[in-house]
Amino acid sequence: MAEEAAAPAQEQTAQAQQVQEAKGANRFSIFFGGAFGAGLIILGAGFGIGKIGAAAVESMSRQPEVAGNIQTAMIVSAALIEGVTFFALIVCLIALFFTG
Repeated sequence: MAEEAAAPAQEQTAQAQQVQEAKGANRFSIFFGGAFGAGLIILGAGFGIGKIGAAAVESMSRQPEVAGNIQTAMIVSAALIEGVTFFALIVCLIALFFTG
């Protein structure tokens, strides 16, 4: 009789342990996803701004008379890329630090 009463308690303990393990795996996925996403964002932004700079310098060397306009367009484009990058980085940090 006592063994029959202990069996449901053991099952509940095993189920609670499985739930805790699942929560840990989910938490790892959130941390990994946030960190991986932040890294990809920074790499992509660096590559994009580098390409913009290289193209702008090449264009300025070919047409020095419009160098001012090219430089302005380059700065605006780089600022837009940085803005989107910063927003995406904040989203990743929120996923890292403010999720359950």
